[in-house]
Amino acid sequence: MGMIEEIREKIFREQFEFSQHAVDQSIIRRIRVQELREAVFAGEVIEDYPEDKYGPSCLIFGSTAVGRVLHVQCSYPSRPLIKVVTLYEPDPELWIGSKIRRTQNDY
Repeated sequence: MGMIEEIREKIFREQFEFSQHAVDQSIIRRIRVQELREAVFAGEVIEDYPEDKYGPSCLIFGSTAVGRVLHVQCSYPSRPLIKVVTLYEPDPELWIGSKIRRTQNDY
């Protein structure tokens, strides 16, 4: 089973928690827990951060049932609980097609 499948399984089993930052951002950005679930279930890992200072994590691109595009950064599934680090709607000025991070050369 790949990483995204393991993450989906833990989300499905309610084996996840939010960092304080993720809680704050979900309130500010009006992102519901159900939207997080939908985005992860339909999503794919687009960036991998094995050396992240708070522990290995990855960035998931996905969309909700109504087509809202979200990015969800979460810990690797090796933790007992998936830690949702942050979640947001990708800014088109920072992302190409919501999947590829823009570089200085892209502007």
